[in-house]
Amino acid sequence: MAEKYLMKGNEALAEAAIRAGIDGYFGYPITPQSEVLEYFSKWLPRKGIAYVQAESEVSAINMVYGAGGCGKRIMTSTSSPGFSLMQEGVSYIACAQIPCVLVNVQRGGPGLGTIQPSQGDYFQAVKGGGHGDYRLIVLTPNSVQEQADMVYKAFDLSEKYLNPVLILSDGALGQMMEAVEFKEDYVKPSFDPTSWATVGGVAKRGKPVQLTSLFIEPERMEAKNFELQVKYKKIEENEVDYELYHMDDAELGFIAYGLSSRIAKKAVDLAREQGLKVGLIRPKTVWPFPTKIIKEYSKKVKAYLSIEMSVGQMIEDVKLAVECKIPVEHYGKTGGIVLSTDEIIAKARKMLGK
Repeated sequence: MAEKYLMKGNEALAEAAIRAGIDGYFGYPITPQSEVLEYFSKWLPRKGIAYVQAESEVSAINMVYGAGGCGKRIMTSTSSPGFSLMQEGVSYIACAQIPCVLVNVQRGGPGLGTIQPSQGDYFQAVKGGGHGDYRLIVLTPNSVQEQADMVYKAFDLSEKYLNPVLILSDGALGQMMEAVEFKEDYVKPSFDPTSWATVGGVAKRGKPVQLTSLFIEPERMEAKNFELQVKYKKIEENEVDYELYHMDDAELGFIAYGLSSRIAKKAVDLAREQGLKVGLIRPKTVWPFPTKIIKEYSKKVKAYLSIEMSVGQMIEDVKLAVECKIPVEHYGKTGGIVLSTDEIIAKARKMLGK
């Protein structure tokens, strides 16, 4: 039986990365994710693993670009304003098809905002916060345990698809302490970067490797975009992940991810005690988004309620999924205020007319 540890979510992220075989970390401190850097600063040098506290988030993401381009397991982490600063580099990395893991421990905004938890970075994460037609794979943990588990998955997916993977967390998940177990049977998948990475010498394909996102000729740029879209289609077909909770007989479906899904799940339990038939669809990936399952259950429920710690962002993807066939409404809090089960149930009661 695996040993249990009582850890903050940020610390669990870092420890899982070490156990997943991280080769280097580059970051810059910002609340509420600074414990990630603190943990790495203590342990990575002792293990002979590269650790750099960069002079800014801009520097950190470009270090990720360079180190990831060498075929190494590389990671960075930040919080909302810092992730905004990284967006140019993220776009470069996505176009150059560099595997890496990014972590955004979201806080309230816009602007400098607050250091309290938020989910206001959904658009930035799933629609592409930088320029151009690119996608990140976006994983959404809702517990300290999942923060750890999704680190392994993020590294594996990034190497499988040569694509950056974002773990979209928030300030509450990063700061809360819960029991966590780390995988004892994890085996790093076979990964040979010599065909594409800058590992020195001539690559297997018989010519020097050049990793770039610069394509002056429009035909080459278009070809690169089409190449990326083929990959994204494959990701959409194979990597959608979600959880269903009491959806079989639900008349109203809640849709929530991350911290909001924990509160929504409790609201489901309390609402059912009051005779309300509600259920929950929890996206574990918000890109690729679980469009098909949401569409499927739209034929069974009367309506959906999108529950988010924002003024309403994920709701747009829910509306697209149901194709205007049933009502979709929003309940949310913003500015760092956490959701209320009582208010969720009151909203559900109103939507069901009970």
